Order: sequence, then C-alpha cells, then structure tokens
Amino acid sequence: MGLEDRDSMRILRDALDSGAEQLVAEFYTRWFAADLSARDLFPPDMTTQRKVFGHALNWLCDELIAQRAEEPVAFLAQLGRDHRKYGVTPGHYDTLQTALLATLRSHLADRWDRRLAEAVTDVITLIVGVMSGAADAETSPPFCDGTVLEHLRPARDVSVIRLKMDHALGYQPGQYLPVQVPQWPRRWRYLSPSIPADPAGYLEFHVRSVPGGMVSTAIVGEARPGDRWRVSNPHGALHVDRDDGDVLMVAGSTGLAPLRTLIMDLTRFGENPRVHLFFGAKHPCELYDLRTLWEIASTNPWLSVTPVSEFAFNPPWAARYPDVTPPRGLHVRQTGRLPEVVTRYGNWGDRQILVCGGPAMVAATKAALIAKGAPAERIRHDPLAS
Repeated sequence: MGLEDRDSMRILRDALDSGAEQLVAEFYTRWFAADLSARDLFPPDMTTQRKVFGHALNWLCDELIAQRAEEPVAFLAQLGRDHRKYGVTPGHYDTLQTALLATLRSHLADRWDRRLAEAVTDVITLIVGVMSGAADAETSPPFCDGTVLEHLRPARDVSVIRLKMDHALGYQPGQYLPVQVPQWPRRWRYLSPSIPADPAGYLEFHVRSVPGGMVSTAIVGEARPGDRWRVSNPHGALHVDRDDGDVLMVAGSTGLAPLRTLIMDLTRFGENPRVHLFFGAKHPCELYDLRTLWEIASTNPWLSVTPVSEFAFNPPWAARYPDVTPPRGLHVRQTGRLPEVVTRYGNWGDRQILVCGGPAMVAATKAALIAKGAPAERIRHDPLAS
C-alpha cells in the first residue's frame, strides 16, 4: 500500500509528534558520520536546521495522510531546486536516503513490520526522488553574486542595503530571496527586495537588527560597500490581484519592503484598486521610509498611507539619524499598537489583506482582524518563521 497506507502514515506522524527533536538529531548524526562532506553543507549551529526539518517531515506526513499530493510535491521540488545553492550533489541524496531510513527504522523498531517498512520507504523515496529530480532538471544558476554599493542607516536598528548584481535577477513583486553575506558564510537568510526586479541588476533590501539575530545584526553593524553578497532563487507568492477589489496593507518596520515593491509595481498601471497602507514602528523616528511613500502617494491617488507609532515620542538616539518626517500629504500619524490602530477603522473584510513584518506582529494583526470580522481566507502573509 505504501503512501496510501494511512494507518502506517499515522504511526510515522505520531513518532514525529512525540520525538521529532531526538529523531532529527539522530538522523543528522548518522548522515554526517556516513558522509563527512554533508556536514560542510550546513552551519556549525544546527538548531534551526533541525527544527525546520522536523516541521517539514511532520507537515509532509499530515498532507499524505489527507491524500493531498500536489502541494507536497511542489514543496519538495522547490526545496530541491533551492538546495542547489548549498552545493548538494546526487551522492548526498544517496547517503541522506540511507541515513533517514535507518533512523526511522530504529525509532519505530517496536512497530516495524512489512506495511510500515513499505510506507516509510515510499515516503523517503518520494522526498529524495522529487528533490533530486527537480534539482537535476533545473537549468538556471543556483545563485547570483553581487556587490554592495551603499549601506544607509535611516534608523538605529535599520539598514538599507543597495547592491549591483552580476546579472539581473528574476523575481515577482512581493517575493523574498535567500541571501548569504560574507560575515556569516553558509547561513542563508530570507530578505524581501524593496524594489521590483531591475533589468540592470540593481537590488535593494531593508534589514532590521533583531535581538539574537546574528545575520541581521552583522548586516546592520558591519556591511560595507564592496562586500560580495550571494542571492539565490525567489520564494513566496504574496501579490495583489488587480481584479479582486481594494487592498489593505499592514507593514511592521522592514516588513514594508515587499509591500513597497508591490506598490511600486502597481504604478505601472493607469488604473488600480484603492490601496490603504498602515506602516508601523515603535517610535516615530523608525518610520524610516515615509518620504518614499509620500512621493508615490503624491502622484498616485489610489494610494493612502497611515503612519503608526507605538509611542508618540522619539528616544534620545533619534537625533543621530535623519529626520524621517515627510512633507504634508499623508494621513496624520496614529499612536498605538499596529493591530489595534488598524482595526479601529473596521474589519476591512471587503479588502484583500496583506500583512508583513515580524512573526509576532503578523500573528497579532491577523488575530485582531479575524476577531473584528475579517474573513481569514482574505488575509495573506508569508510563512511565519519561529
């Protein structure tokens, strides 16, 4: 029965539910012991990698139990194409398959029988087969390098990085890109471009330093013109459907970047749905890109922008950074937490709703909108990182 054996699939899923952390750790130990070259594909600290892999296995089992194959296959194919940037070879897939099967058999020894063996083997064959097949079939380069041209600091914890890539990148407005910086080799982080794809290869990212964020802290504190960055293929499907009515956008801090890209892309058209953007930060001085938004809104009457700050005052360090106050023309800045301010205006249930920012802000805004009456299916955001 293999993948169609739901009882065996549930046994596998339950094993992942109850002991995923130990199981995944053992898998990587087996794999690296059998294939020393595989260890060089990953950063020294494997905590995040183990967690992500465990979540992916669990989700895959749930999808297969529900007999949904289309999305898992698409996910695995994208994963295979994306893993080319690490230098994964066909030999790595062979040793991965052997190590994963041995690990699962060890953890399921008390339940292991012919049916379970067949189901587990088919799951691993699906994972390896789709990933390796998609990687082999892909003809585009796995990554592109580029040079940092400018590093601007509009606020204490925010950087604007402008690069010139060695060749033009193809991505859709609203997507995000895996990025590797020289300060942290082998640690890929997702960043959203703040401008639409440029045929000359210019690229801009907005990066906020977050507590405990090694890569973001290094970018904000250490990135310099001349640095060579590596950028891989795009992910995500955040978009505006111009035929699906008006739009609400909610951006927390540098979550503005993908929404600004979507707005800039809309300026190509003569007519657009109305777009109302709430742009929030902790202090007024951290609303770092209001002038750009003012410039766009001043010539595009379909765009309205409401700045929001949690506090009405600026901290003392604000004097060391540029004044971000735009000319008159935007809505009056509101004070309060972003989810509360947005829902003061209603539930926005008749709008396409796009939310971008930190995981806590996105989750709080989504919950507030749903509690107010907005349909959950109208709210879109990128996957929330843990």
